[in-house]
Amino acid sequence: MSKKQIRIGGGAGYSEDLLRPALDLMEQGNLDYIIFECLAERTIAVAQLQKLQNPDKGYNGKLEQRMKKILPLAKKHGIKVITNMGVANVEKAVEITADLARSLGLEGLKIAGVCGDDVFSSIDRHQDKAIMENGIILSEFPKELVSANAYLGYEGIAQALEQGADVVITGRCADAALVVGPLVYEFGWNSYEQLGIATSAGHLMECAGYLTGGYFANPGYSSVPDFWNVGYPICEVEADGTFYLTKLEGTGGRVDCATCTQQLLYEIGDPAKYLTPYCIADFSNIQFEEVAPNRVKVTGATGRAPTGLYKVSLGYRDGFIGTSEFSFGGLGAYERCQWAFELARKRWEMLGLSAGETRFDIIGYNSIVDGENIPKPDTATLTDLRSRISVRSGERELAQELLEEATAGLSVHAAGSGLMTIAVKEVIAVVSILIPATDPTVTVTYQET
Repeated sequence: MSKKQIRIGGGAGYSEDLLRPALDLMEQGNLDYIIFECLAERTIAVAQLQKLQNPDKGYNGKLEQRMKKILPLAKKHGIKVITNMGVANVEKAVEITADLARSLGLEGLKIAGVCGDDVFSSIDRHQDKAIMENGIILSEFPKELVSANAYLGYEGIAQALEQGADVVITGRCADAALVVGPLVYEFGWNSYEQLGIATSAGHLMECAGYLTGGYFANPGYSSVPDFWNVGYPICEVEADGTFYLTKLEGTGGRVDCATCTQQLLYEIGDPAKYLTPYCIADFSNIQFEEVAPNRVKVTGATGRAPTGLYKVSLGYRDGFIGTSEFSFGGLGAYERCQWAFELARKRWEMLGLSAGETRFDIIGYNSIVDGENIPKPDTATLTDLRSRISVRSGERELAQELLEEATAGLSVHAAGSGLMTIAVKEVIAVVSILIPATDPTVTVTYQET
């Protein structure tokens, strides 16, 4: 390709992320690409369940809301959009996006869908594989599987771009692949060193506002200016592998060595051995240099040959979790929370009810940090608390009954209390296995407007 530099914007870091900072990037950032990274391990398992219940669902719930604003800007500014908002139903996401583009009068857009990550239909071939988290052989795993999705690489994305796609929608792929794909396409990168560099750029960009101070912000310790107006990141990549991280002028947040270092170390194990489907990236010699305010030069990443294995996330049904909450105000709030917990235990014992697991937390006191390790406070200062009782059960009805018996009586018998809630939801948990990289078959489909 002829370009010497491309500019990639980070438009989202999770499924419910803010949209306005991404639109600002598209309007003012002089971008070539923008990525929307909206998947997590559990997200796709839940989406698979939605698709089972309704074959027209299973894509990101904000797809239409986002695309309605993204597509006109992409067309106007010539920005290519790459996203994993297809989740468990890429084909439907492509169809909806194309129909939306037509309804907006946006002619000449080519929308691609990258499929192949769903390997659930062939999971029987991998019953001898060990689950990474616990070592159990898959054939001996006692839970009901509902999904199996392989982390694909960049190849389908690069192929779609080669075929002139303006919007590329994927399901499960390596997070960094959303950036690696356009870099491979634009610069023709194919060495493991180049793929390692591309992966480092993708990893730094994948969480959007995390890089510009979101996960870094801790008032009084590590300040982030004007975060209410946070700017999402821009990555300027040169053909020789040097790249720069920055953000729009006039936006809040910060881009410096500290924020970049924190994002670099986010969700990785060994920095010298970051496993991806297409290479083993080595981040151990990365250097950050602040060359201007909110502008960081990045060098030193490399890579080597991949393992030949793909990680597969397996979603499974793991029972039901229920929570009930009740607020207590005024003097003695702490003691009334403890009294509410005793009431629950006594009623369950009297009625012969038993849950698989239970938790008793006081929001505002010990709902995050273990209460056993907290000195008992001056209870006179705790005048605004909320009790939370949580249960896990294999049966929805039992979880509901446990919480109703624990909480309902408080609404008429507890002084200075109110705002009761009870909620029960099914748990879709995730474990992982490794399968040969030759197993998934990647296909790319297209629709044009």
